[in-house]
Amino acid sequence: MPMFVGVVAGAAVVAVLLLIGVFKMMWRVAEPNEALVISGSTHRTEGLEEGMGFRIVTGRGTLVLPGVQVVRKLSLDLNETELHVDCVTHQGIPLKVRGVVIFKVGDDFVSIANAARRFLDQQKLMSERVHNVFAGHLRSIVGGLTVEDMIRDREKLTGQTRAACGTEMEKLGLIVDSLQIHEIEDPTGYIQNLAMPHAAAVQRDARIAQAEANRLATEAEQASFARMAEATRDSEILQAGYQAQRDKAAASARQAGPLAEAGARQEVVVQETRVAELEAHRREQQLQADVRKPADAKAYEKRTLAEAERDARISAAQAKARETELAAAAEATRVKAAAGAEAEATKSRGAATAAATRATGEAEAAAAQAKGLAQAEAARAKGLAEAEAIKARAAALAENQEAVVAQQLAENWPEIVRAGASAFGSVDNMVLLNGADGMSELFAKALTMGGTGLGLARQLLASMNQPGTAEQTAPLNGVPTPPPPPAGRKVPVDGV
Repeated sequence: MPMFVGVVAGAAVVAVLLLIGVFKMMWRVAEPNEALVISGSTHRTEGLEEGMGFRIVTGRGTLVLPGVQVVRKLSLDLNETELHVDCVTHQGIPLKVRGVVIFKVGDDFVSIANAARRFLDQQKLMSERVHNVFAGHLRSIVGGLTVEDMIRDREKLTGQTRAACGTEMEKLGLIVDSLQIHEIEDPTGYIQNLAMPHAAAVQRDARIAQAEANRLATEAEQASFARMAEATRDSEILQAGYQAQRDKAAASARQAGPLAEAGARQEVVVQETRVAELEAHRREQQLQADVRKPADAKAYEKRTLAEAERDARISAAQAKARETELAAAAEATRVKAAAGAEAEATKSRGAATAAATRATGEAEAAAAQAKGLAQAEAARAKGLAEAEAIKARAAALAENQEAVVAQQLAENWPEIVRAGASAFGSVDNMVLLNGADGMSELFAKALTMGGTGLGLARQLLASMNQPGTAEQTAPLNGVPTPPPPPAGRKVPVDGV
């Protein structure tokens, strides 16, 4: 009995393990980024028509009958494809559009079913198919736009492209998450030329603004300089005014002593006058009844008037003297300042003139010295060269006199022959006897004369090169020749 229970328990455990293994083989779970496509039996999936022949499972698990049903996975991840499309605009300008398309399989069962039918075994070719779809529509849309429209409103180009591809992408079961146009390349330079007027305008405005700023800065500097000059002028005027006031105060101080003394004397005179008046009044009181009272009164009146006139003249003279003294002091100050300024200017001009004159003299002296040294050096070099030439010639003559004489004869031989032929230059007619024999004799005599001349030339050259006979040398451009016969005379040949 216990043995039977053990067998039953073991069989139960085996059965449970077997069921667990079978369940694990039949149970499939779809990951969040994938869809399971189960085919092999007719199923009804929500959103799909009946009898599709496969079932779609996303985000959950399901049972699959091994050997009866086949499970395959369709990725729901994002995919990316680069757009490199050569387009032609409405203006006929070729452009290269660079962009990127980010897409994925739709999350609904209809999109998954469409994508499963088209890409289940060709998911690696999905990017290529999407590139072809977008390239065709992008060429069509760019062909209806201008370059200016594409540059100013890229969103319009992107929107039209997405709208045009939407239906085809829906049929493929794909949705576009993002479409971006990165770059528009212009191999013809149209865009660059289009921007040149604006760039030139910006550059022009920048130059104008810079010029305006420079002008304002210059005006501000000039205004500042003018204000500085004005402040300097006002300061100098105030200083001159203060100086005049100081001079006036000094003059007043110098005049205070004499004026005080004059006032004291005037007071003494007034007091003395009053004493005299009192004395006269006393006398007048004593002689009231006398006849002299009217006369004294009249005299007093005249004296009083004379004193008043005298005081008025004294005050006027003092005021005039004071005014003249102040004017003279101010004029003396002005003349002194002008004389000082003129003296400083004259001193500066004299110093500048003296410096310029000294510099000019030093430059001329240096130039004359350099010129003299150069001339002396050139004369010295020329003399040394001539001396070396004479020395070399003397050495050559001493070493090989015949070679030097032969060289000089060879150099002057055309002149020697020309001088020998000049003897026949005045002959009009020449009679030759004996025919060819006479001609041969004539040539023999000419050669004999030439040899004689050659020996004479050798002697002359030898005598020229002997020491102490330089003053007796003769030119080598010819040899002594006999005087030519008179014109028209016939020269006999061979003693005839």
